[in-house]
Amino acid sequence: MRYGFIGSYGSPTQQLRLARACEEHGWDGFFTWDGVSLDAGEFDAGPTWDPFALLGAIAAVTERITLGAMVFAAPRRRPWELAQQVLTVDHLSGGRLVLPVGMGVPIDRAFTSVPEQPEELRDRARLLDDVLAWIERSWSTETFAFEGARIATGDFQFPQAPVNGRIPVWPVGVWDAERPPRRSLDRALRWDGIVPQVRGDSPEGAEPGPDDIAALSRWIAEHRDDAAGPFDIVLQGRLDTDPDVAAEQVRAAEAAGVTWWMESWWDPATVTHEWLIERACQGPPSV
Repeated sequence: MRYGFIGSYGSPTQQLRLARACEEHGWDGFFTWDGVSLDAGEFDAGPTWDPFALLGAIAAVTERITLGAMVFAAPRRRPWELAQQVLTVDHLSGGRLVLPVGMGVPIDRAFTSVPEQPEELRDRARLLDDVLAWIERSWSTETFAFEGARIATGDFQFPQAPVNGRIPVWPVGVWDAERPPRRSLDRALRWDGIVPQVRGDSPEGAEPGPDDIAALSRWIAEHRDDAAGPFDIVLQGRLDTDPDVAAEQVRAAEAAGVTWWMESWWDPATVTHEWLIERACQGPPSV
C-alpha cells in the first residue's frame, strides 16, 4: 500500500510547503486538483491554480514522492499542449509524475461556459479516449498524424520520451457490481490503474467501500491480462485520527485490493491549509 495526500486548499506557496511536509513525513505521493472556474453553489471552493505549474514547482523542491492531480480533466485540454505540460513535469521530477484522468466535473465553467466544449458525458468520454491516445502516440518520439473520434491532427513530433518511456495513466472508472459499466471499466483496463467511484450525489457519496473494491478487484482479475503489467487501484478516503482505527481502515482497503490510499479532505467549513499541514505531519499509519 502506498499513501498519497491531496492538497485540497492553500495558495501556491502553501501547496509547496504542504508537499514538502508530505515528503518529510513518510507519504508516498502529493496530488493537487484540476479546476478552472467552479460554479460551486454553497461549496466555497476558493481560488483554483494551474496543476502543472504547481507540480513543476513541487518537482523542484522534492526528491522522492509521486506527483499528480486528483484528477486531471483531460477532455477540456488540447492534447498537444497537455502532452508538452506532462512531459515537462515528468522530466522536472525525474519520472515521478502519474496521470489520474477523468471527464471533468460538471460544475466547471470551463465546460459549461465555453460553447465548443462538450457537456454531454458521452461526448467527453470519447474526447478523453482521443486525448489519451494522442498523448501516448507522442511518447514514441516518432512523427505521427492522428485521427480519432473527436480529434484529428496532422504531423507532430515530440523527440524526447518520458523519463521511464511512458507515464502511468489512472482513469476514473465507475463501479456497479450488478451492472458493470463496460465502457468506463474497459478504458481503465487499457491503461495502468483505476480511480474507482460508485454512483453518488457527492464526492464522499461516490467513494466505494471495501466490499465495492473487493468486487471490483475480482472483476479486474477476471478481465485483465496479467502480462499487461502492474495495475493500481486508487481509493480516496479519510483516515481516522485514532492510529489504531486508521490502521484497520488501511488493512481493510489493502485486503480488498487497494494499492494507493489518497487522503482526501474537502469540507471548506472545517479544512484549512493549516489543518492539512498538521494532518500531513502526522504521516500515514503504521501497519
